[in-house]
Amino acid sequence: MLKPQIHHSHSSRTLFLLPNPFILGNGQAHLPVISKSSSTKTLRKIRSVGYKPGNIKAIASITEQQKSIKVQAIVTVSRTVGGLLSNIGIQQGLDDITDLLGKTLLLELVSAQLDSQTGLEKPMIKGFAHRKDEHEAEIRYEAELDVPAGFGQVGAIYVENEHHKEMFIKNITIDGFPAGPVNLDCNSWVHPKTQNKRKRVFFTNKSYLPSETPDGLRRLREEELLVLRGDGQGERKTGERIYDYDVYNDLGSPDSSEDLKRPVLGGEERPYPRRCRTGRPRCKNDPLSESRDGNFYVPRDEEFSEVKGLTFSVKTVDSVLHAVIPSLETSIVDSNLGFPYFAAIDSLFDEGINLPPLTKQGWRNILPNLIKAITDEAKDLLRFDTPATMAKDRFFWLRDVEFGRQTVAGLNPLSIQLVTVPYHNIHEFLFSATVICRMNNEIYEWPLKSELDPEIYGPPESAITTETIEQEIRGFMTVEEAIKQKKLLILDYHDLFLPFVSKVRQIENTTLYGSRTLFFLTPDDTLRPLAIELTRPPMDRKPQWKQVYVPTWHSTGACLWSLAKAHVLAHDSGYHQLISHWLRTHACTEPYIIAANRQLSAMHPVYRLLLPHFRYTMEINALARKALINAGGIIESSFFPGKYSMEMSSVIYDKLWRFDHQSLPNDLISRGMAVKDPSAPHGVRLTIQDYPFANDGLLLWDAIKKWVSDYVNHYYTDPSQVLSDEELQSFWTEVRTVGHGDKKDEPWWPELKTPADLIEIITTIVWVTSGHHAAVNFGQYEYAGYFPNRPTVARMKMPTEDPTDEEWKFFLEKPEVILLRTFPSQVQAAKVMAILDVLSNHSPDEEYLGEAIEAAWSEAACYKSSF
Repeated sequence: MLKPQIHHSHSSRTLFLLPNPFILGNGQAHLPVISKSSSTKTLRKIRSVGYKPGNIKAIASITEQQKSIKVQAIVTVSRTVGGLLSNIGIQQGLDDITDLLGKTLLLELVSAQLDSQTGLEKPMIKGFAHRKDEHEAEIRYEAELDVPAGFGQVGAIYVENEHHKEMFIKNITIDGFPAGPVNLDCNSWVHPKTQNKRKRVFFTNKSYLPSETPDGLRRLREEELLVLRGDGQGERKTGERIYDYDVYNDLGSPDSSEDLKRPVLGGEERPYPRRCRTGRPRCKNDPLSESRDGNFYVPRDEEFSEVKGLTFSVKTVDSVLHAVIPSLETSIVDSNLGFPYFAAIDSLFDEGINLPPLTKQGWRNILPNLIKAITDEAKDLLRFDTPATMAKDRFFWLRDVEFGRQTVAGLNPLSIQLVTVPYHNIHEFLFSATVICRMNNEIYEWPLKSELDPEIYGPPESAITTETIEQEIRGFMTVEEAIKQKKLLILDYHDLFLPFVSKVRQIENTTLYGSRTLFFLTPDDTLRPLAIELTRPPMDRKPQWKQVYVPTWHSTGACLWSLAKAHVLAHDSGYHQLISHWLRTHACTEPYIIAANRQLSAMHPVYRLLLPHFRYTMEINALARKALINAGGIIESSFFPGKYSMEMSSVIYDKLWRFDHQSLPNDLISRGMAVKDPSAPHGVRLTIQDYPFANDGLLLWDAIKKWVSDYVNHYYTDPSQVLSDEELQSFWTEVRTVGHGDKKDEPWWPELKTPADLIEIITTIVWVTSGHHAAVNFGQYEYAGYFPNRPTVARMKMPTEDPTDEEWKFFLEKPEVILLRTFPSQVQAAKVMAILDVLSNHSPDEEYLGEAIEAAWSEAACYKSSF
């Protein structure tokens, strides 16, 4: 995955991108870390990084001996694009009058303490905020409040929106207390009271474990969680804030067509993580499926910011899906038409594709990098930017050295595995022709052997033999020596894909094999491909077919090798998009987000630690269900599993996904790409020293873990506090038993009893949503924009698979035509290139690790920068 993505600022610090999209970099991370330094030292450090001293003051209080005091509450509201574009109409006029009357927002201060005499909550201090001034994208509202003696610490504020439209409240500051200002970072939409009479509550930036919650806030803490959980009934409406679970039952459209019916993912038959519940009506033709009509609901604060929305969701993806692609399909009449010659592929970047005029829809302005205007205003031109990989070397995709390099440094560096021998079998290995090897917790034999049922899938023995490999590494070492010295590696899509071959081959212009690709680790630490095995199971009254291809200078063999690589790259592209990207960083993350919002209070320190890493994930997932992974969507129409794509991801989730293997060190160890070594810089020793995904990733992993460790140890000073934290325990229980409930009985789930357990769990979640995601996301266009390098589908079978005399003759005469016909069609290629161009871009409001401390984190009693 790894091309390091680093944001450059005027600071000398290296910055890493936060959650969605996420970023991975190389270099030392500068992350804020909690410690118990003195307040003087803390203040000095905070001043050095640009924070005002008032930001770390303890929550303000007024003692019994003090007189009442006047304080000023300043509410900062982000000006919305909707507001800028809708300054007319009756509602806007009414809101203007409300502003003039000084009754825009009703504020109610909540004391953190109960009344010492009655034991009841103290009366709230109320006041209206009026519009004060505005500055660029922000509007400030101000309220003067009289706080009586004995009110105590301000623990929360109720807010009621008197406008007729929702408002995005960025923060609230209450100034005037002797101890300093009270800060509340809100970053939330507040609905108008005309839509919902329930007032919004915001807690101050001071974090509390449940057992430490001030008495005056306990009821609010519990009630707010109940609101967020909802009652599990009814259809969710736009603007609501309810978090609940459901299965993936909205990917198909059975009421539109029987061919668009898709199985439900989630449950005993097809295990899968849970998504956010939407509660829409069921389909008429399939009661198990939910209708796709209406709203793809996500809780309001999970939706894109308007900046992100304009650049990613509302305009770009919808534009590609609803304007560019239909126009593309109109321009290319035959959807199965391939590229006639390689120069035609190059013309996508040089000349482009003429599209019907898009000017009226305004898409040209929305997608300036994609839609290149030409002098004739009656036409538009779909012309792609040349990917950096292609710009440097137009034939890079043909080279075996690049094939090996991208396996560890390209778009999917998470599949390569080591062929190893357990220590107790080394003696057997040296004196036996059959050797047991372990890869990713599965037992293999050498020669490699399938674990699938031979009655269904044919003989299990691999066609890759010892002689095959030794012919390729002759002069270096024997196979025995290669395995013993950890020089033999594999990309294995054999048993995972073989059960889908017969089904996928029923899709027009699509084929599939089970595949194995073996690599040799050379003395210069690069991967050299040795052999590719492609297998077809028994089908259509034909026996099993399998064949091995090796690199060669012979012209016919070289063409076959290039074709075999194209098939493997299509397999790897599909696995990358469905598993390494969608499943592991999006689908598996959504249950963490739902559980956190249902079980962890907004004032819980762990919630505040996780929150920025969850940013936009649920909205992106909803958009994916709407247009990318749905029946007939981009994935199904352009990637090799076709209509079986999501079903395949369910099978792989069931077979391979483990939470404990999502941490980077454990992931590397499970694939044999590293071993534990306390003397090594990151506690692991890599099998391949030049492994950019691991080299850069471990730097970020250590930085994240150091930050999380100091943060957790600051709040959980006594190890017993972790086990007694009912919110934290409920969160982790719900993740395991509901969000990932189909795997609730697995023995590998980590326990959550100590701060060390919590540190490992949180670090794993943060890593997946930052470094892991960055590696598989941001390089998509650079590596797959020139699709011969990463074809998403193979449309023709190998020429050596049961060829007729005419087919074989045609291949011998025109092998390049067979390769072009194997590649995606013109429509498929342009679709994928267009969507990857959008998905790979960075948003203007991107966040980078270490760029700015979260406001809640700066409220911790002690703060220091340890990096």
